[in-house]
Amino acid sequence: MEKNPEKGYVALLGWALGAIDAAENFDRRYVVVAPEWAQDYAEEHDIPFIPWNFERLNDRSMEIAELLKDKGVDVAIPLYEETVEWAGAINAVLMGNPRLHGQAVLFRDKALMKRRAQLGGIRVGIFEEAHDKADVIRFLKRVNQTLLKLDGDPNDPIHLKAFDKAGCLGHRVIRTPDEVDLIPEEEFPVLMESHLDGWEFAVEAWIHDGKIAFLNISEYVTLGYSVFVPATPELESWRPLIEKEIEKLIKTFDIQFGQIHPEYFVTSDGTMYFGEVAYRPPGFKAFELMERAYGFNAYQASILVMDPKTTKDEVENFFPEPVKGAKGYAGCFGVYPRRRVVSKLEIPEETENHPYFDFHELTPPAEETVTKRTAFGTHWGLVFFFGDDPHKLRDLLKHQEELDFYV
Repeated sequence: MEKNPEKGYVALLGWALGAIDAAENFDRRYVVVAPEWAQDYAEEHDIPFIPWNFERLNDRSMEIAELLKDKGVDVAIPLYEETVEWAGAINAVLMGNPRLHGQAVLFRDKALMKRRAQLGGIRVGIFEEAHDKADVIRFLKRVNQTLLKLDGDPNDPIHLKAFDKAGCLGHRVIRTPDEVDLIPEEEFPVLMESHLDGWEFAVEAWIHDGKIAFLNISEYVTLGYSVFVPATPELESWRPLIEKEIEKLIKTFDIQFGQIHPEYFVTSDGTMYFGEVAYRPPGFKAFELMERAYGFNAYQASILVMDPKTTKDEVENFFPEPVKGAKGYAGCFGVYPRRRVVSKLEIPEETENHPYFDFHELTPPAEETVTKRTAFGTHWGLVFFFGDDPHKLRDLLKHQEELDFYV
């Protein structure tokens, strides 16, 4: 697509073909900053490319920021959790605003993030950092003592999460001291938090000039397995409350532009608890689901709100009306084999023949023995659905958990 020199020049941090394709078909100039292994592919397909290895931030971090500045780049856009802090460091240089790096650190360190949220008057559960197994056992006991549990009562679970990994990676649920023994030493330190009862959901919000430009609510059917957009009318009924919470988040974390992906719990009395927030695209192909439901490209939306040369009118004209602007409901299910030994991929007939079935991205098994799923684990691929009834879609996604895709 013809590039507009009056508009911003953006750097995409990380390698994601969906994002590159979106940038290619958008009117902004772009360059991809990604590890060296992608260079040959980029050159072969004429993708503007700068090789860079996103190891831990180090003294060379300034080098990439200066390089992009010299090229005339206006903003760096993180595509993965691992590049969020890099984007903050680079944008601090590109925009002459050192606070942007500090802000990115808050988005990366879950314990700091929760403290900042608490300071902003946002409700969070009880949380602490654990450096070893003894810390976890102490926390489990203290949480249950607080809940006035008696001897013999089942414990309320606690959650353990890696400090700086995306989503379900390293997420464990602990109910008994015995389960603590199963945690490998190399997973420490971790963040521990109390269990929040309630309806868990995610939000994807695009922010321009410190205000919400578009807000999508993604409804989880089963965390780590399935999600769909837009949400059911029951969850959408909380939208005014959710918008208020996002505004609180924007103010607390001082977000002027960008795309955020927070997770929340809403209890039956309408109390909302903050889980965590990421400053990057969500996992589980939520951007692709949004494009299927609404027709707009979510990666282009991120480029738009992050480009300092974007006008307010442009933003208003880009986004559809939430929920009403969708032409249907799009969802996906993450398949994980239910058997210990598998030999082939076999899509269940009832799935493939369902009118809501769209397509799948499953591949035949590379090996026969299925490794035990640790914590929430990683799915083997996604199955996509699209239809006009959110409740029917929700039940269909739930039903997939009972089916075998690998036999």
